[in-house]
Amino acid sequence: MSQTLRIATRKSLLAMWQAEHIKARLEQLHSDLTVELLPMSTRGDVILDTPLAKIGGKGLFVKELEVAMLEGQADLAVHSMKDLPVEFPEGLELFGICEREDPRDAFVSNNYAQLDDLPEGAIVGTCSLRRKCQILANFPHLVVHDLRGNVQTRLRKLDEGQFDAIILAASGLIRLELTDRIKQRIPAELCLPANGQGVLGIECRSDDEATKALLAPLTCADTRSCVLAERAMNRRLQGGCQVPIGAYAELHGDQLHLRGLVGRPDGSEIIEGEIKGHRDHAEALGTELAEYLLARGAGKILQDVYAENELQS
Repeated sequence: MSQTLRIATRKSLLAMWQAEHIKARLEQLHSDLTVELLPMSTRGDVILDTPLAKIGGKGLFVKELEVAMLEGQADLAVHSMKDLPVEFPEGLELFGICEREDPRDAFVSNNYAQLDDLPEGAIVGTCSLRRKCQILANFPHLVVHDLRGNVQTRLRKLDEGQFDAIILAASGLIRLELTDRIKQRIPAELCLPANGQGVLGIECRSDDEATKALLAPLTCADTRSCVLAERAMNRRLQGGCQVPIGAYAELHGDQLHLRGLVGRPDGSEIIEGEIKGHRDHAEALGTELAEYLLARGAGKILQDVYAENELQS
């Protein structure tokens, strides 16, 4: 008996690629399954002239998709994990965590090969406070301006000369077959990625066991362990998606190595830490690292950032 699943997705090229990718994998796994896409516009796609931190963070990119699932118009939604808030509305949950693509940030420029090459006063574009704080901490001679829009919009603004360089997620450029635009894959030691960066997450209704059964084969166990640790750290810090928090976990056998940081947007202060332990304790490791960062003053930094966002909103 044939089945049909509906994927709620944003209309951007990258979001559509992600939804099409999961559609193809599901239909390959289940020969009797038909998958349809439900493209939607979200508030985050419409409001492009204001920094995300001032209008509610990256959760603005998922709310309409979540409403569609709760109302039964769609069965699942595919997200970039780094765009997902740490908490879900009642009735929905994160179920699928797919294999990770390159988690690093990408340096994109038409005139320079790497961050080190940018001259004093060069303008770098990003909408991420996490990227901004690390760039300014390592390269205080640079100027960082806010840059919103989908991947194509950001590349166009670079090509028009509005920026000397922009920073994007390497995974998005790879998936859109724009790898040739990447001049430098920035090492995690220089710019720690966001929690979940490079990973596709699948959200569905908590009580939809039939859909969960279809989605189960898509989860990568190794990536899941890493993402659970990263998100647990972020959850304990009560960090939204648009605050200067970095979290990146790697697996070496069954040993999980998690690095984390919290920084001021201007790069004047960054608190870092790391922890290692067995992968079975991924979430506990994330929480423990967050406690370490809080004990060293991370809470005060985040409090100040949130207060500044409220003043500017």
